[in-house]
Amino acid sequence: MTATPDLTHVLAFYDRHPISAGQILAKVAAERGSLEGLTPADFYPHDQDHYGGLAANDVLHARAHVNEGSRVLDLCAGLAWPARYCAAERGAQVTALELNPGRAAGAARLNALTGMAGRVRVVRGDAQALPLTDASFEAVLGQEAFLHISDKPALFAEAFRVLAPGGRIAFTDWIAKPGLSDADRAALRDGIAAIGIETTESYRALVGSAGFTEIEAEDLSAEWEPILRQRLAMYERLREEARDPGGKDPHAGYVAVYRHFVDLVSGGALGGGRFSASR
Repeated sequence: MTATPDLTHVLAFYDRHPISAGQILAKVAAERGSLEGLTPADFYPHDQDHYGGLAANDVLHARAHVNEGSRVLDLCAGLAWPARYCAAERGAQVTALELNPGRAAGAARLNALTGMAGRVRVVRGDAQALPLTDASFEAVLGQEAFLHISDKPALFAEAFRVLAPGGRIAFTDWIAKPGLSDADRAALRDGIAAIGIETTESYRALVGSAGFTEIEAEDLSAEWEPILRQRLAMYERLREEARDPGGKDPHAGYVAVYRHFVDLVSGGALGGGRFSASR
């Protein structure tokens, strides 16, 4: 896999992300007293990587027609919280594709600790050039991740390729509104590795150009705004936890960018969307 400047930027962003496998495991160990006998449900209260929590996963599963035994590909899976939930609660067989080596390793570790290694397969790879065979899945999922991908035509062409005929794609992402300026885009690119934020219309066009049909789009902006404010409060707490007695403040920049994020959503320049389509 070639490390382009965009990929390098995204990799570095997730290397310093305030949520990590180690941080979550420490919280769960403090709550339970040990890490013995873990199940996926032990981590559900900490499923903080995506907006809307477990209910958001359920809606995506419904949009993608995920059922027991479905072969599911979770693109840009991170620490594989949604992938484990899909396997545990829906009975699906999930492949979790993740580019960042640290997060892929963290996902595999969490799968092993929760007894899910046989149900959730972690594959390190680039969503723009999937190391997977044609027509090998019934569903492709993604959650607030495609903004990190520069070549979206390649992304959707690859999703189309690995889906079996009749398969479904369903994903959520941030969407640009008319008030999102070039300066805002640059700040989000620098701060959270938002390589390309699409509009609802451009996402529809990209999905359709890849060959998908029955394209549906839902605006989640009003639903996501209060979640975003709660998330900012969480990151502020994590910032304080990470601050050392010598004054080192490793998450200060991330929190500042997130405050800007909240302002953009509150001002109507940025929103959320959920999309689904058939192959």
